[in-house]
Amino acid sequence: MESLVGLHESLPISQVHDIYPTIDPQAHYAAQTYSGKVVLITGASRGIGLETALQYARSGASLSLASRLQATLDDSKDTIIKEVPDAQVFTYVTDVKDVKQAEAAVKATVAHFGKLDILVANAGKLRPFDKPFAQKDPVGWWEVFEVNLRGVYNFVHFAIPELQKTKGQIAITTSIAAHWRVPTASDYCISKFALDRFSEFIVLENPDIKVFTVHPGVVETQMGKESLIPVPAQDPASLPAATILYLTSGKADYLSGRFISATWDLDVVERDWKEKIVKQNGLVNKLYIPN
Repeated sequence: MESLVGLHESLPISQVHDIYPTIDPQAHYAAQTYSGKVVLITGASRGIGLETALQYARSGASLSLASRLQATLDDSKDTIIKEVPDAQVFTYVTDVKDVKQAEAAVKATVAHFGKLDILVANAGKLRPFDKPFAQKDPVGWWEVFEVNLRGVYNFVHFAIPELQKTKGQIAITTSIAAHWRVPTASDYCISKFALDRFSEFIVLENPDIKVFTVHPGVVETQMGKESLIPVPAQDPASLPAATILYLTSGKADYLSGRFISATWDLDVVERDWKEKIVKQNGLVNKLYIPN
C-alpha cells in the first residue's frame, strides 16, 4: 500500500470509530422518527445493509429488503422481526445488475406499501486487490462496475419518480477508495469515484431529492475480507448505519450531493466546515488545477 495515492484527501479532522452523540440513533428510536416512512435497502442481507435495516426498523420505518438470495433475506427479516416484532418487512429477490429485476423490486415495494420515501443503495462488489488491471480477467473487472455503478443506477432510475412524489432521499454506499489511487484496485476505486459524480447529477436533475454518498469506514464484512487489503477493520457496522439514519432525518441537507465519511464527526463538520463547503462547493469531484 506504500504506492497508494490520495491517502490524505479528506477533511483534516479527527476520525471517529464508533457512534457519537450527534448521530446517536437512540433519539430516533425514542421519537419513532421514521414512522410512516418506507425504506428500500439493497444489499440488505448482511453487514451494513442489515444493520441499517435494523436501525430504520427500530425508528418506526417500514422496510423493503432486496438481495440476491431468498434464504438470506428470510434470515434478515427474522432478525428484524425478532427485535422489532411489529416491524413491516417486505423482501424481494433481486440481482441489482439486472434492469428488469431492479424495476420490479421498486414497483413491488410501491405496490406493497403505497409509496417510497428513502432508497439506500448499499449493494456492492470488489475483487482481491492483488494484480494490475492488465493482468486481471477483464470480464471480472467490468463486473465490479456492473454491481457498484450500474446496480446503483438501476435502482435510482426507477426510484426517482416515486421519490419525487415524497420529496424523498437516497443514501449511496461509496468508499474513501473513490479518492485513492490504489495499484491493483482500479475497478473498485473508479467505480466508487463514478458513484460520487453520479450523486451530483442526481441532485442536479432532481433538486427536491436529497442524496448522500457515504463512506462507511473500515467495517469487517465478507466483501472486505475478500479484498485482501492489509488494513484492519476498526469501525462497527452501526457507525455507517447511524450516519445514514442521521442524514436522511433532514438534519444535514447541506451535504446532499456530496461525499461524506462516516468517520467524520458531523457536528465538527457543521461547526467548522459547513460555511466553506457550501460557499466553495466542497466535497465533490473536481479537476485539480495547480496554482
